[in-house]
Amino acid sequence: MLLRNQRGSAIIEFAIIAAPFIALLLAIMQTTLTMFTQQVLETTAEKSGRSIRTGSAQTNGTSQSTFKTQLCATLPSYMPCDNVMFDIRIANSLEDVDSKAISLTYDNAANVTNMWSYQLGGPGDIVIMRVMYQMPVIMGPLGFDLANMKNGRRLLVATSVFKNETY
Repeated sequence: MLLRNQRGSAIIEFAIIAAPFIALLLAIMQTTLTMFTQQVLETTAEKSGRSIRTGSAQTNGTSQSTFKTQLCATLPSYMPCDNVMFDIRIANSLEDVDSKAISLTYDNAANVTNMWSYQLGGPGDIVIMRVMYQMPVIMGPLGFDLANMKNGRRLLVATSVFKNETY
């Protein structure tokens, strides 16, 4: 029976497995952060939409910039307000609610140039509110990339459709 020298075989086996394993761990962490950020955005949209739904934004004369400031105050510190966009529209009926994906326009520097609506509506109006966040993503090893925008970021969207209360 021949005796073989097996010293160093573990390091060779680890070297073969290490790159895909580390890539998988990084992909899991990036996906987890994306899902967590999406949930934070959903919660922010729900909290911000309440001021519209109850009529306090309308009766206080909340401007678009004031609404954005209030919306951003509920975001955690790792989500800069510069990356937040929102679109608030009125629908005539639930059948008129536009549920298709948002179409973005970009300038030459890959910045979003859309003009968003800010229609809070009145008592009993159906309101569609979309809060959007441009999340910076890091391209992982082996080509894992969650970016879905031209500027290399991931667009997260929280949509709320509600009927304003009578106020």
